[in-house]
Amino acid sequence: MMNKRLNAVICAALLAAHAVAAQAQEATHAVKMMTPETALKAAQAALKKCRDDGFQVAVAVVDRSGITQVVLRDRFAGPHTLSTAEDKAWTAVTFRTNTVDIDRVTQPGMQQSGVRHRPRVVVIAGGMMIEGAGALLGAIGVSGAPRGDLDDVCAKAGIAAIQDSVDF
Repeated sequence: MMNKRLNAVICAALLAAHAVAAQAQEATHAVKMMTPETALKAAQAALKKCRDDGFQVAVAVVDRSGITQVVLRDRFAGPHTLSTAEDKAWTAVTFRTNTVDIDRVTQPGMQQSGVRHRPRVVVIAGGMMIEGAGALLGAIGVSGAPRGDLDDVCAKAGIAAIQDSVDF
């Protein structure tokens, strides 16, 4: 009888330990990162699309942490376009939202309008997340087209150029 109770207690303890172990988080986490070559390919495709459409722009691609991987500036793009493209990409990846969507929810008088006053936050269309296989890989920012929606068109072309290779 005592053996049965001891076995039952041991089984219960083992089951409890297994449940705790199953709930425990791993000590490390693997993430997917774009290669510099992939970031460059996206930037080149975005630059080409804007150039083909007659716009001189700057393009920046950041990794999932917001660190700049690639910056390209067409010959006649304004000097402000470099930092604006980087900050659009940074904004998209750090807020995990395309900048056109951030613009919509941060209009003056709205609850999140204060976000517009944070350093590096650019709430103009042209910053888009780069996602692949369900993971956020980084973002692309385009600046210099006459309107933000046209910057978005070029950013989308950059993402389309690499989508097959990041949807692994």
